[in-house]
Amino acid sequence: MFAKQSVIIKHEKGLHARVIAMVVHKASELQKKYNVELFIIYKDRNKIPATSVMPLVLLKVKRNEEVIVEAHGEMVEAAVNELCNFLQGDFDIYDRNEINQIDSIINTNTITWEQVFESMANGIVVSDENDVITVFNPAAENILGVNALEAIGKKVYHVIPNSRLHIVNKTKKAELMCKQLIGDSLILTNRTPILIDGQSKGAVASFEDISNFEKITGELKEVKELKERLQLILESVQDGICVINNEGVITYVNPAYLKILNEEEKDLINKNVKDISPMGARKKVLDTGRFITGAISYKKNGVTIVSNISPIIIDGEMSGAVSVVKNITEVQGLYEKLNKVSAKAEYLEEQLLRTRKPHRAFEKFKGKSGKVLDALAVATKAAQSNSTVLIRGESGTGKELIAEGIHFSSKRSSGPFIRINCAAIPANLLESELFGHEKGAFTGAIKRKLGKFELAQNGTIFLDEIGELDKSVQAKILRIIQNRELQRLGGEETIKANVRIIAATHRDLEQMLKEGDFREDLYYRLNVIPIIIPPLRERKEDIALLVEHFIEKLKGEENIKGISKDAIDVLVGYKWPGNVRELENLIERIVALTDNEYIEVEDLPSYIKEEDTAKDEKEKVVEAEHLNASTVLASIKENEEILPLAEYEKIIIEKALKKYGSYNAAGKALGITHKTVAAKAKLYGIEKVVLWLK
Repeated sequence: MFAKQSVIIKHEKGLHARVIAMVVHKASELQKKYNVELFIIYKDRNKIPATSVMPLVLLKVKRNEEVIVEAHGEMVEAAVNELCNFLQGDFDIYDRNEINQIDSIINTNTITWEQVFESMANGIVVSDENDVITVFNPAAENILGVNALEAIGKKVYHVIPNSRLHIVNKTKKAELMCKQLIGDSLILTNRTPILIDGQSKGAVASFEDISNFEKITGELKEVKELKERLQLILESVQDGICVINNEGVITYVNPAYLKILNEEEKDLINKNVKDISPMGARKKVLDTGRFITGAISYKKNGVTIVSNISPIIIDGEMSGAVSVVKNITEVQGLYEKLNKVSAKAEYLEEQLLRTRKPHRAFEKFKGKSGKVLDALAVATKAAQSNSTVLIRGESGTGKELIAEGIHFSSKRSSGPFIRINCAAIPANLLESELFGHEKGAFTGAIKRKLGKFELAQNGTIFLDEIGELDKSVQAKILRIIQNRELQRLGGEETIKANVRIIAATHRDLEQMLKEGDFREDLYYRLNVIPIIIPPLRERKEDIALLVEHFIEKLKGEENIKGISKDAIDVLVGYKWPGNVRELENLIERIVALTDNEYIEVEDLPSYIKEEDTAKDEKEKVVEAEHLNASTVLASIKENEEILPLAEYEKIIIEKALKKYGSYNAAGKALGITHKTVAAKAKLYGIEKVVLWLK
């Protein structure tokens, strides 16, 4: 609730300090009694709480002047009426207890203002109408170097040299923002007369030591000069610079930034990055407060820029961010050219490596085909490291020769090269062969035996047919690779194994992984450097070279000079399931049985010649079918009438069924399943063709 009422002050001295203390005392009682808040309004000034002494004193309300009493709360009418009646009274107090309470209010507020004076950073000096100092606060003591006890009660011009406080008291005119030098300190002073009813009752001086401010002013001048220098630097650098405030508004861009982005300053300044680039790096820096470096962005003018954005942190708070950008469009072009040159160099390096003569340790492996040279190049590189090698290839392709070459061209060439065929040793003996055993480890172990891994110390062990290992042995092989240590069967001693492992297999290890027959962890440990040896049927250009090599080996034993071209052609046409080993055995057998100086076609086994003949017949059939198909296609092209696709499909399927007599055979000829042929035949109503043929 709300209520207010005006009242005329009748007291002859108006609302002076003691009267106001009585009003404050009364107002405090009424607020508690009626549960309200009381305010006093004088002229056009703001309303003042009726319980505040000094603000009411400063109103200087005189006799016969009007004030307004206002109340907010519950019983506002009663509270307003009672306070107004009190204000119109003569303020006589006869109750000693009330007098003590009034004096307490006055003393409390006096002490409060004294504490204010005491705690002020500015010096305060107050003199009375006779120019005698009445107030001299601690700040004045520090600034002027005069003790308050020595100053109070003395004339102001006797205590403060060059003081003008007595002049202000006399002239009644204030002197503001005046500088004066006292000792080594520069003082800035405001002097104001104390006027009561138009009469000067003294003067107040408020002053502060501005020596430090003057020093700061000089420093600010230096800062201004530094800022101007920095501005010149920012205007001169080639990197684009953009500054945004903590709201994301662009506040500064240098000329280089405008040039890179091909923008006008008016189009960027005062724009918010949250609007023009809501997903950009600058927005992320504002959101996270973290640095972002190397942010790539593509602008509409086709320019690609890279940015480094740093947050601006002042007193632990985000004040904005600065973005430094570079135009990397030309750099990207150069980078692409460099990539092309690098790719070309890499290709030429690979070609050089392929054409470079392999290490003499690989001389036993014969071949000049591309796949062979690739395999030898990888093997040569592998020899320079100590990594595990996995040689893949069919039986008879020469995997062991590659393993030998790697060992004898490596830094371990002076160490032993130990071979072990994992498929040739029974599973129950393989572990003893690999790791050795102690005396009494099992029945028949009458003495200690060193395993292949110990025998290969400081050298290389070649594990041929690694795919045949039992999984329990696989685990121990894995331990050696990982920890480089082993234990003999029946022994407790841990032996360090300084051995390089080269493994080989003709098995499909990936399929074995799927079926759970080979450990995945061992597979990845072995397959560090894979080398693929191509089968002989994929390197037929090497057959003549290999035949010549094998004949050369046998010349000392038999009367043989070479092989005819026709015989070579037949050998090239054969599939060679046994690879190089089969070819070597064949040549050795022919050389031992022939009486001719040159191997001829008739010297070759019938199964090789028959396969060659069968191949020729098949090629003739394919050629005939091709010609026939060509004729049909030409006929279709010449015929201007176009039939639906289904009609052509029906003709082809019907023709295939007539020719081959079954869904299965027709499907093979057409390259589709017999189920598809049957479904199509039913769709086109030509199942009777098969029934008729049967």
